[in-house]
Amino acid sequence: MDKRSFLKSAALTGLGTQLGFSSLAAMFEEKKNISATELAADDAFWKKIRDQYILKPDYINLENGYYNFTPQPILEKYIEHIRHVNKEASYYMRTVQFDNKKKMAAKLAALVGCSAEEVAITRNATESLDLVIAGQEWKTGDEAVMAIQDYGAMLDMFEQVSKRYGVVLKKISVPNHPTSDEEIVSLYEQAITPKTKLLMVCHMINITGQILPIRKICDMAHKRGVEVMVDGAHAVAHFQFKITDLDCDYYGSALHKWLSVPLGAGLLYVKKEKIAKLWPLLGDGNTNRSDISRINHIGTHPVHTDLAIEDAIEYYYMIGAERKEKRLRFLQQYWTSKVKNIPKIILNTPTDDKRSCGIANVGIEGITPGDLAKRLLSEHKIFTVAIDGANVYGCRITPNVYTTLEELDAFVNALKKLAA
Repeated sequence: MDKRSFLKSAALTGLGTQLGFSSLAAMFEEKKNISATELAADDAFWKKIRDQYILKPDYINLENGYYNFTPQPILEKYIEHIRHVNKEASYYMRTVQFDNKKKMAAKLAALVGCSAEEVAITRNATESLDLVIAGQEWKTGDEAVMAIQDYGAMLDMFEQVSKRYGVVLKKISVPNHPTSDEEIVSLYEQAITPKTKLLMVCHMINITGQILPIRKICDMAHKRGVEVMVDGAHAVAHFQFKITDLDCDYYGSALHKWLSVPLGAGLLYVKKEKIAKLWPLLGDGNTNRSDISRINHIGTHPVHTDLAIEDAIEYYYMIGAERKEKRLRFLQQYWTSKVKNIPKIILNTPTDDKRSCGIANVGIEGITPGDLAKRLLSEHKIFTVAIDGANVYGCRITPNVYTTLEELDAFVNALKKLAA
């Protein structure tokens, strides 16, 4: 694409930025009598949402799972927050900084279904969960249970506490296509011993998109006297749930993924009665051990990102939790249904509603994941990410609500050509 064509494309894409929150809300109001299932397949409607994103025209982006683009209405609000904080500077930091952070935490708590006293705003999911891992009162011989499919940063933190305190790590492998919830629960249960202190489990496995039966795992672990920490990096604003229904002890998520908050915000949930026993990573002068804010004392940081959380939540509510979930699930099933029976193509994700939503992983026999990702980009202008390990060999595919069926058709055709 030449410079003139690129600028024209960018200008056309940017037209949607003229629509503010109220205009977008009115657009959804027009569809209020249409079911979420029906609207999920209405590509013409979702193309209007696509107009709210400035997308790079060089490739089809199917890697929204790492970092979801911030739509223009949220981005404009974010820039306003930067200007506001910059204008007031120290005055803002010394007067309303912490009050505003508590307000944003309360809005997050309402979103995920728990008490505001149990939520802290961190910088990302890794920080949230590592604060829990490092904050335990570990003793030599204590055991922790996890899966080899868990996120690398948390596995690294467990390795660190293992070396530092003599904690024994028990790792299981979650099957890509389990026969039942009980099979998964049993795998975790078999790894538990009287010395097990903490169990980590993904709400949605990041490399495959498989949704795990969290409540059943928590119930089993609690009967054995084991606390459960849930990695929900990909769950918040992706599919509907309430933390209180999960009954986990700790929960961490990244807000720059499916909630589309600008980079630099994460969520940490700690069950009220567990807060006092956690040690903060950095020293804090708060003597109230039941105050969750003492756990993530990090000093001066970009507080304008905190303020954008409210805007992202408003945008999410405007779209509607059910409508977004239905759209993401529709997109995943649209392309997976077209390739699942093609020779040499391997789906590494269950496709039924209970076990997956927008994310899936696909591989091709005879092509390494790295080569598959390179060829998809170089030969077909499709950007993905290669996953090569933990019994998962393929590319993770993460569309967003703005992804079009034409783009997914192009991806399906690319897989067919590569498999042939």
